[in-house]
Formats: sequence, structure tokens, C-alpha cells
Amino acid sequence: MNQQDENVTAEAGGLGRWLFWRALGSTLAVVVIALLGSSIIFVDEAEFVIIERFGNIRDDGGGVYDRPEDRGLHFKLPWPIETVRRFDSRLQILDPPAREIHTRKKRNIVVDSYICWRIAESPAGSKTPAAEKPVVRFFRAIINMERAQTRLNTRMWSILPAEIGKITLRDLLNAEDSESSPDPGEIGLLENVSTEFRKRVIRQRGEEQTLQERFGIEVVDVRIKRVALPAGNRQAVYVRMRSDRKKETNKERFEGLAQKQVIEGRAQRQYEEILARARADAERIRGDGEASALETLNSAYAKDREFYQVMRTLESYRKILNERTTLVLSTSSNLMKLLTEGVPDAPVLAPQPPKSPDGENPDTPKADAEATP
Repeated sequence: MNQQDENVTAEAGGLGRWLFWRALGSTLAVVVIALLGSSIIFVDEAEFVIIERFGNIRDDGGGVYDRPEDRGLHFKLPWPIETVRRFDSRLQILDPPAREIHTRKKRNIVVDSYICWRIAESPAGSKTPAAEKPVVRFFRAIINMERAQTRLNTRMWSILPAEIGKITLRDLLNAEDSESSPDPGEIGLLENVSTEFRKRVIRQRGEEQTLQERFGIEVVDVRIKRVALPAGNRQAVYVRMRSDRKKETNKERFEGLAQKQVIEGRAQRQYEEILARARADAERIRGDGEASALETLNSAYAKDREFYQVMRTLESYRKILNERTTLVLSTSSNLMKLLTEGVPDAPVLAPQPPKSPDGENPDTPKADAEATP
């Protein structure tokens, strides 16, 4: 090999070593940057963070970030020495499909309910050991959010049928009749069932610890949002509702007819009483008028008896005579005398002198009280 070949080989070997060390340096730089990046963690305000060192949670309390003051930038040892586990700290809603449940009288109803829950956070400023923090209990007992939803769903449907099975459908719906509504100032039975349901979800009978003390789960709210009838029972229920409504309608109608008869009887009695009083008053007024008329008539006839007799005779003619009347009279009858003799002459009365205002005749000389006989 000549000198030129040796120079080319030396240059090629130097270039290869340079490329090797450059690649090695780049790899080391990437590893260092990755290690430095894995040493920095950012805790969001919508999550809890647990730091594990070789698979174990640090006992010094610095490996759990579950308080409001823990939000922000933190540092840890690089991976794989310490690893990060993140948990959603926001409010979770478990809203499973509705199910059929039996009431106390074995009536099927469809109940739809929900649970609002979240992972509890440590009190601000507390120095709780890492093993006692709610998020650590949640991680060790349940591991993730999906398993928590499954566990709460199983717990809910093991409690709700027992609570619904204690009451009847009528009491649950608070339906005494179709016209009335629940008293707004009174807590209904459904509200009481929801309250008891929430207590049982938090701690069942026989359990020494609450759900938060055991699993770190805080139950915010538990509600029964809808109670309905199964689709297969609706037609029968509608028929019964129509029958009940018809009974109520007939009852109201009969009560109305009875009240109508009472009112009409009372009005008829008042009408007859008023009419009887009016008739009595009319008879009394008529009697007084007839008595006054007779008195006036008698007084008028008493002034001229002959004129009265003539008028009575003429009135008799008016009543008994018409175009086809044949009348046979005796000569002594007043009717015959009036036809044959005519109206008797009335006696001529002497004219009376006018009277003075005091009732005395001015032409008559006054008697002298002091004159001697």
C-alpha cells in the first residue's frame, strides 16, 4: 500500500470516529433531555397526581398532589425511577339506564336515578399521611374511574330496590286524587326516599366506614329523577284511570243533582211563601177596597132611594132581556110598573138659602142672647 492509500484510509477512519461520537453525543443529549423532561410534571387544577417510586408511593407526602395549593409545576426523579399517575378530580355523573323495580304490593315501576360523585380531596393545610389521603385510597382499592363507575352502579342497584320495596305506588306518587297537587311546603315521600337512598349509598347498614373513608369517593348527590310505569302495564293503568275518573265524574254528577234538588226545593218553598203572602195582601187590599166601595155606594143610594130602585130595575132589564126573551110580568111587578107607569116624579125640594162660611144663614136674624122673652 502506498502513501496515498494510507492517507485515504486514515481520513476515512477519522470521519467514521467523528460520526460515531457525534451520533453518541446526540443520543446522549436526547436521553438527557428526555430524563430532564420526565423530571418535570405539571399538575392541572382538574386532576390529582400520584408519584410512585419504583412502584411504591412516597411516604413523605411529597408524592401526592390533591389539594388546591398543589396545582402548578413540580419536579420529580426521572423515569423509570419515579412514575406519574393522574386522576380526574372533576365531578362525575353516573346515570345508568332505568330499571324495573317492585313496590311493596309487587307493582312494577320503572325507576331512573343518578349519582354525582368525585374523588375527595385532602383538607387544605392538613398534614395527612400519603396512605390516608383519599386519592391514594381510591387508587389502591379501585385503581381507575371506570371501575369506580361499575362499583357505584352495582352499589346503587343493590340499595334502590330495597328502598322502593318498602312503599306502595300510591304513596310514592303521592296521588290521593287526580285534581289535587302536592303541598309545596311539604316534603314528599319521593324526596324522603332519595334522602334515605343517598345515606345508604354513602354507608350501608352494617358498614363501619363510609364510602369516602374506604375508597376515597365523595358522594355529592343521589337522586331519583323519574318514576314511570312499564310499557306493558300502561294500557291497563290507563283503563283503570279512566274507570276511576268515570266513578269520580258520576259521583260529582250525583252530588250536583242532589244539591240541585235541595236548591230547587228551597227556592220553590220561598216562592210559595212569597206568593202566599202576596195573595193574602191582595185579598186584604181587595176586601178593604170592596168595603170602601160598598160604603160609598150605600151612602150614595141612601141619598135617593127612588133613584136607586129605578137603577136596580133598569139593571134587571139589562140582565134578563135580549132579542129572544119572552117576559111575562104581573101587574104588581115593579118591572111592569116601570114599563106602564114610567119613572115616578121625584119630589121637588125647596131651594135652600146660601150659607155663610161659619155655617149659618145670613138672612136669618141671630137670636139675641140678652133679649128678654
